[in-house]
Amino acid sequence: MKITAIHLYAIHLPLHVPFVVSYHTYDYMPSVIVKIETDEGIVGYGEAVADEHVTGESWEGVYQILKNTLAPVVMGKNPMEIEKLHDYMNKAIYGAPTAKAAIDIACFDIMGKKLHQPVFQLIGGRYHDEFPITHVLSIAEPEEMAVEAAEMVEQGYRSFKMKVGTNVSLDVKRIQAVRSRVGKEIAIRVDVNQGWRNSATTLTALNQLQGCNLDWVEQPVVADDIDGMVEIKAKSVFPLMIDEGLKGPREMLEIIQKRAADKVNIKLMKCGGIYPAVKLAYQAELAGIECQIGSMVESSIGSAAGFHVAFSKKVIKSVELTGPLKFSKDVGNLHYDVPFIRLTEKPGLGVDVNDEMLKELTVFHESVHLKEENV
Repeated sequence: MKITAIHLYAIHLPLHVPFVVSYHTYDYMPSVIVKIETDEGIVGYGEAVADEHVTGESWEGVYQILKNTLAPVVMGKNPMEIEKLHDYMNKAIYGAPTAKAAIDIACFDIMGKKLHQPVFQLIGGRYHDEFPITHVLSIAEPEEMAVEAAEMVEQGYRSFKMKVGTNVSLDVKRIQAVRSRVGKEIAIRVDVNQGWRNSATTLTALNQLQGCNLDWVEQPVVADDIDGMVEIKAKSVFPLMIDEGLKGPREMLEIIQKRAADKVNIKLMKCGGIYPAVKLAYQAELAGIECQIGSMVESSIGSAAGFHVAFSKKVIKSVELTGPLKFSKDVGNLHYDVPFIRLTEKPGLGVDVNDEMLKELTVFHESVHLKEENV
């Protein structure tokens, strides 16, 4: 089997409400959908959702890298040979994990369809039967976040990820307000997205939150400050999770060596796709560090890819892949049994792509084909 065509769709995914994190407000999510065709007629879909603040990639940049750099080097290659494909991509360009993730995900979708198996069966088999869905609370005023949390508890949610990181004193009030409103039994995870910047500010905030019973605190300091995480971990009563500070195996090795976190947040867009994510999970497991699969707020395609990794690994204890629940329109049909996610046995990613919706959401589109002499 060989890759014969790669179609690129730069799309805007519309959100029900704006998504607010410490460094940006999103009115829609820009994404690049990749459709790979093969000489056997099997088609696979992948996705790239870039975040300039995390990997240094932009929506437009990812599109151009896919079109001009990665599509040409994988064209004519066997999509089943995933290790070799990553080697080709890594030799063609340093970094660019989000762009590489789109190719990786589409190839796994093809592999699953070729073998008539869901992707999770290709990377270890099903371990988990279901995961609870965590509702993400965007940054707002304390009372607004508390009211939204209470409404979501009524809908059956038992855990929340709170986005904070704009103002430390106000962040403390936000967390206290939500905890007060939902009671002691509901799980609360706090995601600072680097917003508290350094260990001194973080420790001040955490000391004020000691009565709030938090599951964990995620990435309070800037991404590269691994030593700051070490200091916080030594002095805090709350478990710590690294997100932006973990991209690939090099960062994971440093985190392990320094015991810089209790948990790590693996994202396919940060590490380069399904295959690298599985490798990171194995690294973490060897060190006794629990994992979560998170997202950059992808559509059904990217979210399904993350779920397949999560469902196949014992060391992955939680997921935060709620993009499809946030979109008013989506290109795929990933199904959630709110407040749970349960994967089907459908082959590949298990997602049917709506071509009409893909066309509607597309801002620009191009295709790269295998040249005649290489067929």
